[in-house]
Amino acid sequence: MTSSQNAGLDPQLVARLSSRFDSLGDHMRQVAVDLQTLQSQLGAARQFPVPQAPVPLAQSYAAPFVPQQPPPQNYGQPIHRTMGQPAGRPADRTQPAAPTPRGPVVAPRPPAPPREPWWQRDGVISRLLAVAGAGVTLVGVVMLLVLAAQAGWFGPPLRVAAGAVFSLALIAAGVRVFGRSGGRVGGIALAATGIAGLYLDVLATSVLYGWLDPVIGLLVAFGIAAAGTALAVQWTSQPMAVLILAGVAVCGPVLTDGLTLTLIAFFTATYLAGFPAQLGRNWQLLQIVRTLPLVGTVLAAVASADVSGTTGDYWLLSAIVSVAVLGIGTSLELLRRNTSDVVATVMIALASLPVLLCVDVFDRAVVVAVQLVLAAGALAIVVLVGWLPGHARVTVAVIGALATLQAAVESTTVEIRPVVVFAVALALLAVAHSTRSTLAYSIGSGFGVIAALMFVSICPPRTLLDSNHAVGSAGIIVGGILLAATAFAFAYVLAALKLLDDGRQTLAVVSGVLALYGLTASTVSLGIGIGGETTGFTAGHTAATIEWMIAAFALLAFGLRSVTHAHVALLAGLSLTAAAIAKLFLFDLVALDGLFRVIAFIAVGLLLLIAGTRYAKVFADRESAATS
Repeated sequence: MTSSQNAGLDPQLVARLSSRFDSLGDHMRQVAVDLQTLQSQLGAARQFPVPQAPVPLAQSYAAPFVPQQPPPQNYGQPIHRTMGQPAGRPADRTQPAAPTPRGPVVAPRPPAPPREPWWQRDGVISRLLAVAGAGVTLVGVVMLLVLAAQAGWFGPPLRVAAGAVFSLALIAAGVRVFGRSGGRVGGIALAATGIAGLYLDVLATSVLYGWLDPVIGLLVAFGIAAAGTALAVQWTSQPMAVLILAGVAVCGPVLTDGLTLTLIAFFTATYLAGFPAQLGRNWQLLQIVRTLPLVGTVLAAVASADVSGTTGDYWLLSAIVSVAVLGIGTSLELLRRNTSDVVATVMIALASLPVLLCVDVFDRAVVVAVQLVLAAGALAIVVLVGWLPGHARVTVAVIGALATLQAAVESTTVEIRPVVVFAVALALLAVAHSTRSTLAYSIGSGFGVIAALMFVSICPPRTLLDSNHAVGSAGIIVGGILLAATAFAFAYVLAALKLLDDGRQTLAVVSGVLALYGLTASTVSLGIGIGGETTGFTAGHTAATIEWMIAAFALLAFGLRSVTHAHVALLAGLSLTAAAIAKLFLFDLVALDGLFRVIAFIAVGLLLLIAGTRYAKVFADRESAATS
């Protein structure tokens, strides 16, 4: 069966097919070599990658049909030439083909395109020209409204009407240009200039000429600013809203003749009118331009105000409170929508600055009330607003702390002031311990440091060393006890929260020294208050020395019971024991006399004996337990 089928095959046909496949393989290999050469030439000339030649496809197509024996030559058929070979010339099959590269060809990395200068970027020049044109045009409008009035040109009605007509024409031209091709930048600039000019025209009508009641003028100005920002929202252009508010902020003080309450009111109108444009949009530059003119004007008014108690001062107080309420409220709303808005947090701090800096403008009672309200509001925000981000929470807490500190300073005398601040510090440290709040601990520690500095200022070390400078004061007595309590709470909460690993022992030692200073000052002051400057001073130091030794005994006993803090407690106890003995011989032996000196030496000696006996017993029990 098989031999009969093979007998029916034409051997010439098989030979022709084999020759053609052989020629096709030679041709594809030559094409691969040519493409490889072309690729290397293009890479060297232009340094751009060239698509890889389909060498594997040609080889896989031709390789299975390459015959293992030379084709027959004399069958009476013409020899077929290879494609690309001249006619009448047989294909050269002895010439080896060029080796085919293995793997992808890595072309040289194209160089980075040259950086385009900023002035050649798309739209930069047009935007700069548009902003410059808007500024120059607004200056011209102000000159029309002010300088023309000073020079007596035209009449007031004609000047106001000309400013209004010119501004409306700019708005109309901006709307018309905006709808044309390439007219976005020009349309925004024209419309923003016209809206700002119309706002300034209303401001001049209300303030400069007095034709409009200020309340009506504010309402009209608010409507103009709101319409302008609404148009900016419709055109999705933050620069347009920024141009409107910036133009009003720069040119407004010229029309109001400086920083006045009327200017603050008109800036408040622009502040409120621009707020809706920020809802749902990340227009942070608009938020800055909205806030800075208003806060800057109020701060300038606070800096230039005098303590007179007039009606104008109460209007300024209203402006300060309004700026704080509006600034904090609107910023919180923006933070609620976008917790990563750091600019809103900064605006909270800026809006609170006038309240924090107005302490020298109003009466003490007014200042204390305003600071307490701000502190209470900050506390409510930190406690009740759960979604408040970390940066805003820290900022609001610091604002509340500063307001509380100022209220404490303004409401107390120098003698009682450390007591109040120590009380605030202790309360914050207690909150930190119960809520595990690092923020409360940090602020409470800050209050403690400030109170300690206040206490040292009213009770310096010389009051403890010289009876002529010693003072028996209730503030020092209570303040010293609170200083010791605050120092102890600081170290205890620090260890409970595990905030530090390396410097915890150092801070504990510093806290111990401060506590010892506070107890000594309180004891000496109490002695002076009871027994007078001479007898009370010596009695107080006698009690202070005994207190030092009691504290040392307590530390040594704590070191025996605690395994974790045994080394630190032992070191502190022995150091305090040495300090008590040194005080006994170097100070008490000279400063004390009579019975007080005897009491001091006997008390310290007995405490030393008790401590030594206690340590000997504990170590003896440990040795017996180890040997048994």
